[in-house]
Amino acid sequence: MAKFLYRLGRFSFEKRRIVVLVWLGLLAALAFGAATAPDAAEGTLSMPGTESQQAMDLLAQRFPDAKADGADARIVFVAPRGQQITAEPNKAAVAKVVAEVAAGPQVSIAVDPFQAGAVSKDGTTAYATVNYSATSADISDATKAALEHAVDHGRADGLTVEFGGTVMEAEPELGGVTEIIGLAIAAVVLLITFGSLVAAGLPLITALIGIGTGVAAIITIGLSFTTTTLAMMLGLAVGIDYALFVVSRYRAERQSGRTAQEAAGRAVGTAGSAVVFAGLTVVIALAGLSVVGIPALTSMGLAAAGTVLVAVAIAVTLLPALLGFFQNAVLPRRFRKAGVANEVRDTRDSMGTRWARFVVRRPIPILLLAIAGLGAFALPLRDLTLGMPSDASQPTSTTQRRAYDALAAGFGPGFNGPFTIVVDAKGAADPKSAVAQAANTVTSTKGIVSISPPMFSRAGDTAILTAVPTTSPTDTETEDLVHTIRAEASGLRAATGATMLVTGTTALNIDMSQKLGDALLPYLTVVVGLAILLLMVVFRSLLVPVKAALGFLLSICSALGVIVAIFQWGWLADVIGLQTTGPVMSMMPIFLIGVVFGLAMDYEVFLVTRMREAYVHGERAEQAIVMGFRHSGRVVVAAAAIMIAVFAGFVGMSDSMVKMMGVGLAASVFFDAFVVRMTIVPAVLALLGDKAWWLPRWLQRLLPNVDVEGDSLRHLDAPVDKGEPVSARH
Repeated sequence: MAKFLYRLGRFSFEKRRIVVLVWLGLLAALAFGAATAPDAAEGTLSMPGTESQQAMDLLAQRFPDAKADGADARIVFVAPRGQQITAEPNKAAVAKVVAEVAAGPQVSIAVDPFQAGAVSKDGTTAYATVNYSATSADISDATKAALEHAVDHGRADGLTVEFGGTVMEAEPELGGVTEIIGLAIAAVVLLITFGSLVAAGLPLITALIGIGTGVAAIITIGLSFTTTTLAMMLGLAVGIDYALFVVSRYRAERQSGRTAQEAAGRAVGTAGSAVVFAGLTVVIALAGLSVVGIPALTSMGLAAAGTVLVAVAIAVTLLPALLGFFQNAVLPRRFRKAGVANEVRDTRDSMGTRWARFVVRRPIPILLLAIAGLGAFALPLRDLTLGMPSDASQPTSTTQRRAYDALAAGFGPGFNGPFTIVVDAKGAADPKSAVAQAANTVTSTKGIVSISPPMFSRAGDTAILTAVPTTSPTDTETEDLVHTIRAEASGLRAATGATMLVTGTTALNIDMSQKLGDALLPYLTVVVGLAILLLMVVFRSLLVPVKAALGFLLSICSALGVIVAIFQWGWLADVIGLQTTGPVMSMMPIFLIGVVFGLAMDYEVFLVTRMREAYVHGERAEQAIVMGFRHSGRVVVAAAAIMIAVFAGFVGMSDSMVKMMGVGLAASVFFDAFVVRMTIVPAVLALLGDKAWWLPRWLQRLLPNVDVEGDSLRHLDAPVDKGEPVSARH
């Protein structure tokens, strides 16, 4: 591996113009393909194997005329204090708004609340349902403006008018302020780390080319636009990280007296080997998302994995080619002035080496303190409750949240999350009687407020009922109620031959949380197991990979504990601008594992391979730890700082789910990089000593020796820079 990548690095450096043209040509071709590709359908979230999905499939089959993909809106009207919405002039004001909305573009129907009986028992609140002929992604700005103008007219007439629904869903955008801020922070950290504008700029350039290539490929092959979100996030993260390590190694090789081409080859052969295997761990984590069994999540994971592979390819080909154009500009200023012959390798202790020595001398108390600290942060995880975002999680400043609250106040908390009961009476002797019995069964269930009259299919063998629970969609009692109704379906089937299924947004969210929760352990088993095998190949060690995986589990549990404390318990809610607490997004645990596992293994590979390299080259076990920190500690800290700053930028967003992602990712990277990799890892390795690098003989024979540390490159007869001033050379 090391020799192959060494030759690849030298080739890319030598044929730099060709390599750069190939990458730019590929980027241009994919950009053209993405621009001319037909718009991919934004598929609905499906969950094969769940009752909710089974019911949705049955509805599509038995009610083919129903347009389930059109956007909708629910306009909520609240009368002034002490008045009735059914009294004049309030009733006329409501009718005026509904008529104005009905006349707007893309509206298929707007239902008057007084005709539909959509008025609260106390007569203070009413709601109008609006259906559109277009999906939420195809709703025009004119349509949204018409709805907002009609609502403003109702407010001008003295009513409280709010609205929610899918009509105002924001269309996903590529890039934005967050990405720009993240890149700016990354540039500053890189500049501080390298002390060279060119050295700081190359990782940003290659990361952007990687993101552009990956995202263009995703769109070209017809995947939906939403799959690019995770690809962009990880493409930026690993693209900067991988280039950072290769450039850092190139600078170290140049300062040891290598020629530019030789330094590029050795940087790719050593740091590039680590990049390849670090990238493979990320790919394993992302491809492993297919274990969950949710097609949309699988697509996101595979698309992001492809983008990571592009980042790896760029780091070992395009980056050494670019180094050929900036052979000396990436070097420190003092090195460029002094020249190679006068350069003396800096042996002064950095903060990283001093920290490593401190940990190595006191491994037991530091290890116990670090584990205890992570354990304390992980304690809130015991109260973890999973759910899906809804209008209830929106800030109170939004009309969607105010509409949600008004409906809950006027019609009860369960009104915002009704159940859709699908009765398949095709096997029943008397379908109508079977449906009636199903309705009676649901009505008599404790926790149901009301149930609608059944709506039959054209064939008369399937019916839809809408049941309203007493509790809110995110309440645990609502989840119990869904399971209770589903348990009652077996008795109905035995008595009538009809099948009763529960679906709807609330049931879908419950099923998703259950499916994701059930998939968590298999996902961890597959991902961590494969990563341990891969790291055993990298480090030729049994204990180091196990230690790496256990450390990751500690950091991810601590990060989830922070999320629970903030977003469920409300700690520091005012500090981050969180207005509402609630359940943790169902996808958050698996999302964090998939994203952070890759980054954590990046830091593990880059830090520990330098320790392994020093150990293989004859250093004592403890000194090898210090040497690893000397060469990679500062770079790992810079990489982690970039990621923390980028992810923390999401905390400033108004959406609570985005805040949750930002907090979770920033906390995970902080815990893993600084507590696990920079503290627990050296402490454990110091305690293990030489045993850390032990591998049973039978495993030594089975596992290939990939030489990630580049030991085979030491024996190459490579030219050495004779020492003319750098400023005099290209």
